[in-house]
Amino acid sequence: MNITTVAILSNPKAGKGSAEETANWLGNALSEKGISFQTFQLNWPTHFNGFSDIWIIGGDGTLNYFINKYPNCQLPLALFKCGTGNDFAWRLYGNKDNSGIFDQVMQAPVQKIDAGKINQYWYLNCLGIGFDGEIIRFMQTIRFLGGHLGYLLAVILKVFSFQEKQFQISTDTETWHQCFLLVIANNSSRSGGGFFVTPNASFQDGKLDLLICGKLNLLQRLRYLPVLQKGKHLHLPFVTHRLVKEVNILLEQETDIQIDGELISAKNIQISVVPDKFLFRF
Repeated sequence: MNITTVAILSNPKAGKGSAEETANWLGNALSEKGISFQTFQLNWPTHFNGFSDIWIIGGDGTLNYFINKYPNCQLPLALFKCGTGNDFAWRLYGNKDNSGIFDQVMQAPVQKIDAGKINQYWYLNCLGIGFDGEIIRFMQTIRFLGGHLGYLLAVILKVFSFQEKQFQISTDTETWHQCFLLVIANNSSRSGGGFFVTPNASFQDGKLDLLICGKLNLLQRLRYLPVLQKGKHLHLPFVTHRLVKEVNILLEQETDIQIDGELISAKNIQISVVPDKFLFRF
């Protein structure tokens, strides 16, 4: 499947305004290769008839907006880094800059990846309820920092004040009903600009990585935060890790939930994985 005509979608707010510069650079790079393109910024199209590929400039939040706006898209996608955390782009392309990503995308095969779904929302990278949701809520007040630094600051501050919530969690084979610090259902391995909460997660295995962390006192939170960041926590006695296709969660009240760094809220939650949902070049 050759790249012949590219729709370039950018988020003008991404990368503190650098998305437009990246879009111009990509357009010039495509022109040099004789590939036609059209750039969309504020007004994304209703359909992509006539395009062979869609290139998205932004971070995890921009990509999340795309998949929820175009949930039935079956054109190959590529993601160019212009966000705060860029966790999903890192999973696709490693530490390459956008020039390296361009070179890789031009030669890469089209591959299918799974998607997660929570109630009516789609996500590709990560989902967190409880502690994770409150971190994103707090980060909205310190957007001038952003990225890994902002996420780390929010984590450190919330370590001192967060109160565990009561969860009722059910999978096909198990049920838990108690207070937990956080509940994660990730489709990929990295979040928060560099936290490996589910270090072995794969978006091509037809499963989500469910991680449940029990109650921790302040000293335990401070001790194990660096362990969690490095992805060395799966063996700890207060951590439960499962590979699941579906999970149902009931909370006592509406609770903040982060999906790909974006904030939603819910009380009754149905989470599932949809294998081979989207196409990417990587």
